Amino acid sequence: MRPVSYAVPASVDEALAAIADLPGAKFLGGGTNLVDLMREGIEAPAVLVDVTRLPLAEITETADGGLRIGSGVRNTDLAAHPLLRERYPVVAQAVVMGASGQIRNMATVGGNLLQRTRCLYFYDHAAACNKRERGAGCDAAAGHNRMGAVLGASEHCVAVHPSDLAVALVLLDAQVEVVSRSGTRLIPIGDFHRLPGQTPDVDTTLAADELVTAVLLPPEPLALRSRYRKVRDRASYAFALVSVAAALEVRDDSVTQVRVALGGVAHKPWRATVLEEQLTGRPATDEEFERAARAELAQAVGGPDTEFKIGLAVRTITATLRQLRDEGGAA
Repeated sequence: MRPVSYAVPASVDEALAAIADLPGAKFLGGGTNLVDLMREGIEAPAVLVDVTRLPLAEITETADGGLRIGSGVRNTDLAAHPLLRERYPVVAQAVVMGASGQIRNMATVGGNLLQRTRCLYFYDHAAACNKRERGAGCDAAAGHNRMGAVLGASEHCVAVHPSDLAVALVLLDAQVEVVSRSGTRLIPIGDFHRLPGQTPDVDTTLAADELVTAVLLPPEPLALRSRYRKVRDRASYAFALVSVAAALEVRDDSVTQVRVALGGVAHKPWRATVLEEQLTGRPATDEEFERAARAELAQAVGGPDTEFKIGLAVRTITATLRQLRDEGGAA
């Protein structure tokens, strides 16, 4: 057994001092991912810095009508918050579909964004995995891996990011507030997670001494017409084969605004910018939805076990946009 020390800072400043001054220290939120990784021998922190007692568990309305969500907010509380459910239904739906009730009761917003891939090869010490050990190789690329990426992958890694919440946040152009001893900065959520490139072991653009303190949701009227759809092997707790966060506005039977983000298909939540550009101003028909979805997925590369994801993503996007249109996407 590995000895692990445990620290409970009384303030954000104390937490930052601990992570900077204690070798091998890691922040601990709900622990629903980090503790699993420790049990599997993938993570081996020398010190756990418990941040769950810091004043980071509030959801407040910002002056411009957006929301500031503390990183310590539990997923259950996030999904149940009345302002979130009213103004950003896609976020509440994504959180509820993300995990079982017991896990949502423990998991935090910050931890959700920082969770690591659930690729089976990542968890198998008998398999080569560049995400677990840089330079080891990627057995998943040629293995049986129907959960793998079809967008943005590299020869070094085909793992996908597991967060449902992050997909909804990318749709909404959220910002991640992080703090270190050097001060506070805001990271656009689209820049927070990384594609694998040659360093798939580096999941985010977060510095080692930075603590996620909040997620900022901008005021966005389009979010009122948003939805999250998740395709998985079973309706209970399971990770996405493909997921779609979408928002749609239709005027005079034409698309005036559309946003789409995808999960389960890439190393990070994937914003469908090609689709958005091609569909804006076009008729709000099933044929146009499918055409734009196929244009987005034209850059996808599937293997023997993942080729099905490309068609599945096209159908899921089309179905989600159709549902939004039929439910009243008209402004």
